[in-house]
Amino acid sequence: MILGLSIAAFTIIHVIISLIAIATGLVVLVAMLQSESKPRLTAIFLVTTILTSVTGFMFPLNALTPALITGAISLSVLAITLLALYAFRLMRAWRWVYVVTAIAALYFNCFVLVVQSFQKIGFLQALAPTQSETPFLVAQTVVLVLFLVFGYAAVKRFHPPAMARA
Repeated sequence: MILGLSIAAFTIIHVIISLIAIATGLVVLVAMLQSESKPRLTAIFLVTTILTSVTGFMFPLNALTPALITGAISLSVLAITLLALYAFRLMRAWRWVYVVTAIAALYFNCFVLVVQSFQKIGFLQALAPTQSETPFLVAQTVVLVLFLVFGYAAVKRFHPPAMARA
């Protein structure tokens, strides 16, 4: 039991939160590429991405795993994202810091999505049962390259006015 839920029910909630984080993150990324700001969707992306990592730490584990390390790195990156956006209001260099860290957090979500897909989806698992085979490595490489390309483009294109202090 986790938070009064069966592990299966908690897993479903964790997956739904993760998918919301990825979907909203992709919309926020597209907005960045168009130099647009989507404050509500950005907040949903950031909250659900934080919840994805936090709920990931709640699963019963006996050892340090790559998933836990990824979650810790993601939370560290998200702390910087939150500072850049909400404390420093995207002023000066904080604009590109925000873009890079937000996209890095989205990348971590997508990285884990690929890992989980190859672990849980039968035909993908058959292609790369140990996740060291070529199909898995190609999939992760494609995801990384896409995020590097779109991240670079977003840093160049995302130039909203600095947010006013509330």
